[in-house]
Amino acid sequence: MKTIELGSSKMKVPQIIVGCMRFADFSKEEMNHYIHTAVENGVNFFDHADIYGGGMSEEIFGKAFREDASLKREDVILQSKCGIRKGFYDFSKEYILASVDGILKRLQTDYLDILLLHRPDALADPQEVAEAFDRLETSGKVRYFGVSNHKPMQIELLKKCVKQEICANQLQFSIPVSNMVASGMEVNMDTDGATDRDGSVLDYCRLHDITIQAWSPFQMPNWQGCFIGSEKYPQLNKELTKLSDKYKVTETTVAAAWILRHPAKMQVIAGTASEERLKEIMAAASIDLTREEWYRLYLAAGHPLP
Repeated sequence: MKTIELGSSKMKVPQIIVGCMRFADFSKEEMNHYIHTAVENGVNFFDHADIYGGGMSEEIFGKAFREDASLKREDVILQSKCGIRKGFYDFSKEYILASVDGILKRLQTDYLDILLLHRPDALADPQEVAEAFDRLETSGKVRYFGVSNHKPMQIELLKKCVKQEICANQLQFSIPVSNMVASGMEVNMDTDGATDRDGSVLDYCRLHDITIQAWSPFQMPNWQGCFIGSEKYPQLNKELTKLSDKYKVTETTVAAAWILRHPAKMQVIAGTASEERLKEIMAAASIDLTREEWYRLYLAAGHPLP
């Protein structure tokens, strides 16, 4: 499995992340088998959130991991997120600290490698966030920090007070859902893709050594489902099939490889409960699409080339 450095942290991480959102209904045995499948294939990075399964995803993971003597804490990277509550967002110091304590208890670990702020809180006070981060770092409960779904100026506002480097930003990204690429391509055009909806977050993250973690890498726009095999994207699926035949992999592998081909050195979050699909996504790290192939997929998704 290929690795990259996570932002400015210099920590080596795999290009594929195991997204743990769908593990709430796993048995301890199923969870244990899944963890081994990932780790044995070089994917030792697990992304959690305190809201996944109401905390059950973390709890089941923690039990399965703790009770397996062959698994060592230092051999895996644990990331979790906080800030989403029922009906509102909360970046208050008290909630961040309490949330991390709950995460650690459920995961049965003494520390998180990375903590992300899940979604921007309109009432966030960067000074409060800074105080929470300082306490978490000083206590050894969190090693590195990041954000999720944040625009550049929201990150800049946090950096006004937060002294820790922001090493990651989790953003939705797939071949069809790629406005952060399209807005940079369709410059000064009267097209939908020309609209800058994210404050040039792709360029910002590259400039500031913030690793983009791509979530929902196979989603169509507006949560219409997976684009692979969908009749809504016939040309894209035709091109995916051509490349899957060329590289002797699945269309899922090619779609993930498209994200990894970008020079921003992103990570792909594999949010699947299927071990077979996880293996298909892992295989993307060994596929290096040509520039022409990358653009063929981009155009096949309906994006114009000015």
